[in-house]
Formats: sequence, structure tokens, C-alpha cells
Amino acid sequence: MAPPPKSVPHVPFVPNQPPVEAARAFYETMRQRRSVRFFSSQDVSEEIIRWCVSAAGTAPSGANKQPWRFVAVRNKELKHQIRAAAEAEEREFYARRATPQWLADLAPLGTDPDKEFLDIAPWLIVVFKLMREDPRADASEPAGQVYYVNESVGIACGLLIAAIHQAGLVTLTHTPSPMGFLSKLLGRPDHERPFLLLPVGHPADGCVVPDIARKPLDEILVIRR
Repeated sequence: MAPPPKSVPHVPFVPNQPPVEAARAFYETMRQRRSVRFFSSQDVSEEIIRWCVSAAGTAPSGANKQPWRFVAVRNKELKHQIRAAAEAEEREFYARRATPQWLADLAPLGTDPDKEFLDIAPWLIVVFKLMREDPRADASEPAGQVYYVNESVGIACGLLIAAIHQAGLVTLTHTPSPMGFLSKLLGRPDHERPFLLLPVGHPADGCVVPDIARKPLDEILVIRR
């Protein structure tokens, strides 16, 4: 093994649990995860949200630039403003933007422009991707570049969804398009672009989810020995 670059401090790597047991346990946890559209208004502590976002922040990223920002919204009035703007885009989507095939694929899931969960869920987490680094304290220096932004932020979102499930909560990946209204409502700077909107909370009493299945392993995995 080549010695690490002297300019980058290194520390010993400590592996996690025995790999087979850990992998199986994680699968058994995650296979119960479902996208939920029926939320309870039951409160969720800010501490839980902080831990979930902390987990998301452990994601790998291009050149370790960590080009993400998570805006957690609890304010009821602001959540309602987000819902109103999201539903306006959703109505356009269902009426004019979506292709007939797209609508046909969505039909079995029972989705529509009504996004009541944006009001009911106690938290909305809006994920933004950074198109460059934050401005430096010394304004005379330009902000640094970022790399593989979509890939990096996508991985962080996956970890966030897993952390929310691990915490015993539920969420839904909501992507009203275009999402520029989120930047305006949340007062985000120009170098941040909306990436994903996640309502977070407990499932409603009697919550149901579509009876769908994941593809079996032999359809998604190819092994070349």
C-alpha cells in the first residue's frame, strides 16, 4: 500500500460490524421502508431532525466539497406557503407537462396534485445542492468549485432517507418541478438550487401504502466472477 500524501492528515480506519451480519441486518431494516403520503401531525423533536441530517452529512462527495444544504422547516405558515406553491406546479404537471405514459405509470399509485402532507407533516426538509462553495469570509477571494454535485447530493439524500427510517419516522421524496419557488420562499442564495423536498413525521393512524414489490435481486444484480 502506498503511503498517504503528506499534505493530508490520516487516521486509522475502524471497520463496522462483521460484514455479513451487518449487511443482512441493514437490509432487514431497510426492506420495511416505504414512501408514505399519509402523515400524523404528531410532533417530532428537533434533535431527531438534527441527528438525521448529521447522518446525511457523512455522505461521500466529489473532492470532499460536501455541496449540500438542508433547510428544515417547522413553521406552519411557511409550510403552507410551500404547499400552495408546490400544488400550483403539480396542477400544471398533471394538466399539461406530463406525458400520457407518465400519467398512466402514476395512476396505480393514486397520486394527484393535492399535497396535503406538506401541511400535516411536522417537518419539511428541503435539500439544496450547492453550485459552488459558500462565499469565503474574505470577499476578495472567489468561492471554490464543487464537483459531481448531483451524484454527491443524491448519495446524501439516500443516507437521509435511511436515517429517517432508522429513527422510526416516514418520509416521501417530493419533486415538484420546477422548484425555484423553494429558493424564494426559504431565502436561499443564488448558488443553492433546490434538489429534493422531504416531508418527515410519523405515519397517520390507519396509514396505508400501495401494495407494490421491489424487483428481485437477480434482476438488479449482475456478478462477474
